[in-house]
Amino acid sequence: MKKSTNEHLKNKYLLTLLSAFCIFLIVVSFLDSSAVAPVRQVSGFLITPVQKGINGFGSWLSGLTDNFEDAQTLRAENAELQARVDTLTEENSQLVQDREELRRLRTLFELDEQYDEYKKIGARVIAKEPGNWFQLFTIDKGSRDGIEPDMNVISGGGLVGIVTETGPNWSTVRAIIDDNSNVSAMVSTTSDQCIIAGDLRLIDEGSLNLIQLKDTDNKVHVGDKIVTSYISEKFLPGILIGYISELNNDANNLTKSGYITPVVDFRHVQEVLVILEQKEYVPADSVQPVTETEAEPDTAAQTEPAP
Repeated sequence: MKKSTNEHLKNKYLLTLLSAFCIFLIVVSFLDSSAVAPVRQVSGFLITPVQKGINGFGSWLSGLTDNFEDAQTLRAENAELQARVDTLTEENSQLVQDREELRRLRTLFELDEQYDEYKKIGARVIAKEPGNWFQLFTIDKGSRDGIEPDMNVISGGGLVGIVTETGPNWSTVRAIIDDNSNVSAMVSTTSDQCIIAGDLRLIDEGSLNLIQLKDTDNKVHVGDKIVTSYISEKFLPGILIGYISELNNDANNLTKSGYITPVVDFRHVQEVLVILEQKEYVPADSVQPVTETEAEPDTAAQTEPAP
């Protein structure tokens, strides 16, 4: 209790002293400037550093507030810019996809014009067998669209394969690269016949087998164009398959074999054209030879004497 009283007295004395000092300063301020000059010098010496410190702290505090506001503004602008970047990135990605699709559709259009003698329908690939290659895949058009088994399928500049099965709104296509595929073909410049055999192991190297080529006059060379043959049972004639990349004589010295590079990219088949026409194949043994009895009237007419 006594200690508390002493502290109270000290505070009272300090307040009295400060009040007297303030009154003294007020009185001095009314005196002549020359009389108060020393006081001003002393007060300036004592007060000026304090004012500078207070001003500096105020400036630092103001700058800190401005920096905080600027940081908030920058964060908001950065978020807005990031949103714009995301939007532009998405739009750019869509434009790239649209451009690639347009390129493919232009290729299909050119292919459609190249084989304008055939009626065709466009379709998209909707499923495929597991693996890197489109050897067996499904398209989104079927019997309702006029597609039937054994119809030829083209894309990317040439022959893709043949329809093997159809549903109301889907069809299965077997590509010429499939192991079970064999296409009767010929060299476009000489009409020499050959077989293009599918081989999934070989297509990894970008090639297809060319076998049983009959080139007795040695007129076939690397780089020659291979197309579907007019004697093919299921494939329409003259459809481009690829170009000869290698050619060798067989052991029997009667035929040749080698490889071709297909014109279709069988890794990236997306849109195709289905030719709505089937090959009219007439087996050789179904052709009936002309008999003597059928030829007799003409012979008789030739031996009949002139009037």
